[in-house]
Amino acid sequence: MKILHLYKDYFPVVGGIENHVKLLAEAQAARGHHVSVLVTSRDHHTRVETINGVRVIFAARLATILSAPISPALFARARAETPEIAHLHFPYPFGEVAHHFCGRARRTILTYHSDIVRQKITRALYRPLMARVLARADRIIATSPNYIASSPVLSRWKEKCVVVPLGIDPAPFENALISSSPLASRPSLLFVGHLRYYKGLDYLLAALRALPHARLVVVGSGPMERAWREYARQLGIAERVRFVGQVRDDELPAYYAACDIFVLPASERSEAFGAVQLEAMAAGKPVVCTELGTGTSFVNVDGETGFVVPARDPHALAAALARLGDDAELRARMGAAGRARVRHEFTSEKMATRVMQVYERVLDA
Repeated sequence: MKILHLYKDYFPVVGGIENHVKLLAEAQAARGHHVSVLVTSRDHHTRVETINGVRVIFAARLATILSAPISPALFARARAETPEIAHLHFPYPFGEVAHHFCGRARRTILTYHSDIVRQKITRALYRPLMARVLARADRIIATSPNYIASSPVLSRWKEKCVVVPLGIDPAPFENALISSSPLASRPSLLFVGHLRYYKGLDYLLAALRALPHARLVVVGSGPMERAWREYARQLGIAERVRFVGQVRDDELPAYYAACDIFVLPASERSEAFGAVQLEAMAAGKPVVCTELGTGTSFVNVDGETGFVVPARDPHALAAALARLGDDAELRARMGAAGRARVRHEFTSEKMATRVMQVYERVLDA
């Protein structure tokens, strides 16, 4: 099968959607399909590379406006491709419009990763064309049933929606050893993610004031790092919070292995799924996350694999973390349940199989 994925960035750019597209494309290529990915380059030049069996077209980027790469070359490259399946990864308005007007695929699949939440100007300008893009898609993949129910956009198109959760390769996280951890001492809490406004790390820092013996390791970097470092200092907890920055993929499992509890304190709907929870669960760790009406509480089952607490509520976060911190047996039981849930529902192989089944159904139709 000839498959074309379309998004704004690809490896070596790292991000939630970028990682998902890479994982899915490589899994499909490993199954013998002809897989291409059309994205924008980081410069003004177009080039084509083969990365782990995937043909990647980097279309020349003219500029970046409102976080969206602008690439006129994307239209020409979309017109030149003739896949059986074009798989769009929403939201990237420029790419979706390029496919809408120039794409030549037999069928179109769109994975709806997230609403356009903070970019109000983009959302307002794009709304009329977005309706046409969604209407044209043969199927819309949502990553959780929660998102279909809560998204004001997807509720209009729920008849053509199908749920295919994100997946990971659990092996590196299952097999990591605490002894291989780069940390000098075992922290009680771990946060992993880009330090952006919607991650809610400030609420977790505030919760630490009620947990005087807890320590927190923060893995990741981003635009909020300086402000959140300063906030920890203002709260008087800076000596119990360690910002380690970005770490290599091969180092990351050791951080999960070394923690007692994983925390995803996201504060806004921009956190649409929370794939880092899968990594923590694969490592056998209980998770505390927040209820956003998105996939966070679909992945982490309250009372089974961890606790789900109200968003933007440091007191609720502190209470859940204290309960887990005081009960090693509960942590072990929830960690084991999380590992089993990942194996059963959220492996990359299961995700790829489900996506291919969607492709086959629309081609048959």
